[in-house]
Amino acid sequence: MTAFPESHKDLLDAPVAALTTIGSDGYPQSTLLWFLHDAGELRTSLSTARVKTKNLMKRPQMSLLILDYSNPQRYLEVRGNGVLTPDDDYVFANRLGAKYGADISAYDGPGVSRVQLTIEPTNIYAVDMGA
Repeated sequence: MTAFPESHKDLLDAPVAALTTIGSDGYPQSTLLWFLHDAGELRTSLSTARVKTKNLMKRPQMSLLILDYSNPQRYLEVRGNGVLTPDDDYVFANRLGAKYGADISAYDGPGVSRVQLTIEPTNIYAVDMGA
């Protein structure tokens, strides 16, 4: 279980976050996505067909940025390693989808599977530039 700063715990319920991975060309690749703060950890569901998933399979280093949309001078950045585990039966994807009232499987084409991404933080930055 990860200890997130009390000052920014409310952001763990934010609607979206930006996941940044390292592409095969060495450049960052960022994507907005849904996420879930689950049992003290940050997790999301990824399609195996997506570039971000392929990037994480090669290089697990990543960053997740959660912006306070009511105060853009405030955000939480979690840097670390991404751990991918199979979610072929959509157990986690369905839990994530419940947060958003969506059926995650509707976004997947034929032959596509799912993985759960769990973020293992190495650094957590709680920023409030207005403080």
